[in-house]
Amino acid sequence: MDRTLTVAPPPRADVWAAGEAYEPYVGRWSRLVARDFIDWLALPSGGRWLDLGCGTGALTQTIAARNEPATVTGLDPSDRFIAFARRQTQDRRIRFHTGDAQALPFPDMTFDAAVAGLVLNFVPNPAQAVAEMHRVLRAGGTGAAYVWDHAGEMQLIRYFWHAAVALDPAAQALDEARRFPLCDRERLLALFRDCGFDRTECRVLDVPTVFKDFDDYWSPFLGGQGPAPTYCSTLSDDRQAMLRERLRAALPIERDGSIRLIARAFAVRGVRPV
Repeated sequence: MDRTLTVAPPPRADVWAAGEAYEPYVGRWSRLVARDFIDWLALPSGGRWLDLGCGTGALTQTIAARNEPATVTGLDPSDRFIAFARRQTQDRRIRFHTGDAQALPFPDMTFDAAVAGLVLNFVPNPAQAVAEMHRVLRAGGTGAAYVWDHAGEMQLIRYFWHAAVALDPAAQALDEARRFPLCDRERLLALFRDCGFDRTECRVLDVPTVFKDFDDYWSPFLGGQGPAPTYCSTLSDDRQAMLRERLRAALPIERDGSIRLIARAFAVRGVRPV
């Protein structure tokens, strides 16, 4: 794989700023994936962890809760996400910093584990971020990441884009399934191998995404955080109403009004050679 692999920019910029809006959209489901991801890694306690692209702190907090680390450092480019994460975290082992995953502000061989949850697709040069992850790991340290299966079973977003494109074919250019080539097990494995990791492996992580009713599903798309809500925010009230009703007709709504979907992520890990 070419180490200069880049992510194509969207026709309009995604918005990532308001933690309060991100949490009901994807944050609540990313916490479920984070739990399964940390359990899969099964790393020894007492380590020094780095969470690249920590966002609102879902993965950072899960590391602290399920691994008993010595320290966890969360890093994200969004000042507002970092501020939200700090407000939600009282654990003294955790520190949050603003920074770029492609140029980590840490010395070589600083951490025992470096992870990235749901972030590599949004880094302009994901290969550079993984190379930086490798650089700051000690020999024998573990690097790992996970991304949504946007082209397949990240169902809450797939239903949205199927409906949006049916009404507006131009919306296809914004669909994560089209924009993010890393949403694939073989590409993730190749990325980690090409960046110097050994003993690489990939796993599918499925978590339930159960919405109590249609409003619980629809309202987060009005928050303006991420590609689908960013697109939704550009629509007129009439166009939003058309999209809303198309989704209502397409979703598998149970008799009690609930909507039971799944969210699939691909997780990859590797070890920095000794």
